Amino acid sequence: MLLIEVVKLIIASVICWINFVIVDTYFGLPKKPGVSGADVIGKKIDKIGGNINGGYFMGNIVCSPDASAGTLMASIFYYVMGFEGGLIAALLVFIGNRLCNDPGYAGTIGTITATILIYLCSGFIEPQYFIAGMVIAIFTIQGFYHTYASKILGSIAKKMGRI
Repeated sequence: MLLIEVVKLIIASVICWINFVIVDTYFGLPKKPGVSGADVIGKKIDKIGGNINGGYFMGNIVCSPDASAGTLMASIFYYVMGFEGGLIAALLVFIGNRLCNDPGYAGTIGTITATILIYLCSGFIEPQYFIAGMVIAIFTIQGFYHTYASKILGSIAKKMGRI
């Protein structure tokens, strides 16, 4: 049984990672700093040998609730309240973006897509795996190794034609 749980966690982590990276990249987080502080983080990551666009991406998700925070909130709210909880999380992320003076909608869309993905996987993967999966996904981007993570994000953005 432990093997099945590990497989569920890995699948949930990959789904969360792909969801938040694709949504945030599509909405232009690697292109430029969208909120205060993102510019500083992007330049610092560039200075240590990372990719400036990946650094902007990382800075934007630190400074405003984008799809990474949205996916985590959707997972938690879905676990607690079901599908409706995921939609409530989307509303809260939308409000959070407006409070941060964030002009984009990456967080809101990321929360909605995460809610839908959790719903579609609910027959096989329970919501709690998505909570842990999103923590793992965020850690791979924000906590493990900034230089390499920024280069991956920059490369993805370039392949998607967003920079």
